Amino acid sequence: MNAAKRILDDLLAGNQRFVSGTQHHPHCDVDYRKELGKGQNPRAVVITCSDSRTPPEIIFDQGLGDLFVIRTAGLCVDHIAIGSIEYAVEHLKVPLIVVMGHESCGAVNAAITGGAPTVHLESIIKFITPAVQKAQKEGLDKPEDVVRLNTANIVAHLKETEPILSNKVQDATVSIVGCHYNLESGVVELL
Repeated sequence: MNAAKRILDDLLAGNQRFVSGTQHHPHCDVDYRKELGKGQNPRAVVITCSDSRTPPEIIFDQGLGDLFVIRTAGLCVDHIAIGSIEYAVEHLKVPLIVVMGHESCGAVNAAITGGAPTVHLESIIKFITPAVQKAQKEGLDKPEDVVRLNTANIVAHLKETEPILSNKVQDATVSIVGCHYNLESGVVELL
């Protein structure tokens, strides 16, 4: 079993602890925090929404220094986010990238309903629009369908992002997976 698979299994086991209310809350004590002052060695990159209901450290029952987290509304992955991911992969040697969408995403709902957003919100809506269009083309009418398609689009995009990510995926030193978080149950489902 490779490193990315072991880490993913551990994250999913942490999610099961979260769902059942038996979290371990690892790596949160004073001594560990002091040790982290010497450097970081996160095990996974997690890209998720800025939504306050989706903190990956809690959802996956992880602690300080375990995850390299990138949070943007609607999972919008721009050049800065990709640069952050590349830093984690290239310099911190993180072997797993998790893209986690979630139900009831306000950014996705805004992209579906349209309207007259501000210039900054418009960039978020433009990012999500391909998933909205694909859902419409496939006859999918639920916001959750758009969330899942948006997550899948991001996973595909990251796998093709040159030069670092595409090369790391191709030589199997990095895995990129998509998942979906259910707000009510707390369950993370792999896509």
